[in-house]
Amino acid sequence: MLVKKLTGRAFCMKIYKYLLPFTFYLLPLILFSQENLIYNPSFEEYMKCPQKIEPYGYMSEVVAWWQPTGGSADYYNKCGSKQCNVPKNKLGVQMPRTGLGMVGIYTSKTDYREYIQTELKDILQKGEEYRLSFYTSLSEYSSGSVATIGGLFTQKRIEEDTREMLKDNTITKHTKGVSQSLSTYLKPQVVNPYDRPLTDVDKWTKIEGEFIAEGGERFLTIGNFFPSQQSNVIDLSYLTYLLPGAYYYIDDVELTCLTCGKTNEIAGDISITKTKDERIFEVGQVIILENIFFEFDKSVLLPQSYVELKNLLEILNKYPNMSIELSGHTDNKGTDKYNQNLSNTRAMAVYDFLISKGIEKKRLEYKGFGAKQPIADNKTDEGRAKNRRVEFKILSL
Repeated sequence: MLVKKLTGRAFCMKIYKYLLPFTFYLLPLILFSQENLIYNPSFEEYMKCPQKIEPYGYMSEVVAWWQPTGGSADYYNKCGSKQCNVPKNKLGVQMPRTGLGMVGIYTSKTDYREYIQTELKDILQKGEEYRLSFYTSLSEYSSGSVATIGGLFTQKRIEEDTREMLKDNTITKHTKGVSQSLSTYLKPQVVNPYDRPLTDVDKWTKIEGEFIAEGGERFLTIGNFFPSQQSNVIDLSYLTYLLPGAYYYIDDVELTCLTCGKTNEIAGDISITKTKDERIFEVGQVIILENIFFEFDKSVLLPQSYVELKNLLEILNKYPNMSIELSGHTDNKGTDKYNQNLSNTRAMAVYDFLISKGIEKKRLEYKGFGAKQPIADNKTDEGRAKNRRVEFKILSL
């Protein structure tokens, strides 16, 4: 047999000939790689280690996630206390699907509900197709299981005091001061099928679905949006019945756009990807950080602040010569001394966060102004909410 030895360029050309057909299959994967639009999808980042399960508390430890209602969702991590540890904790036994963190919510056999919420990396685009997936595992301490856990995408942040099932509450005003309140069920874009109860206490079960965005959706809320009679409640013999409802651990949330990479404008043979208009900054410009949240009457930053803080951090990293003054402001409730101190410590909390992320101290200043610089009427709840703010002024570029 005559064996032909290939070396150098001849060898490369031979390999290329055989690999060429496969490049047509690989090319779409390269061009249309899908980014997860969820911050902290596996709940690994935290502001502090979880210490206690509070029946009337709120989830304030995990970065970029929070509870949108009065129902107290829970955070678990290997660094947590005995009540909040993994795999064994106060409400069950389970290792996170990946990493060392996970969250837990009651979906309940009763009207009681718990939800978790996050802000997306980008606003959903009208007409584009998206896929949402996340994993659940039933706690063996539960008294039953349900099926209809899902994900709801909304344009606005949900902020409700209710500890029951979330509903769409609308008030219609008529002539002569007459108003009518209407309550309807919310419709999650992705929901686990009714005939597929989530009963596994050992393994993680994947919930996933695809949907077309209406456009403008910015927040994701996960939980059970259906009444118990529509949730396929099942009593299971292997559960311990220590909890008065169905309790689920949640991990690994993923949201990707299936069509966004294919909707670029085409000009001749050139593919043009749309980009956002770049913001223009000027010395002396004052910018309000509209989504900075603190614990009530405290200077402790809440997870809801993560996206806004991350945006500010990206600006400072993009403009390394920019220096800013952070300023805290309050409404007019309370004494001048109290408001002055609160506004100062809240501005300092943002200052400390930026320094912890590597921003040099010489680029930052902070100051509290109390209630001295209102931007809205303190006589209304809406006005007072606007006055309670943190903003920054550009000192140099």
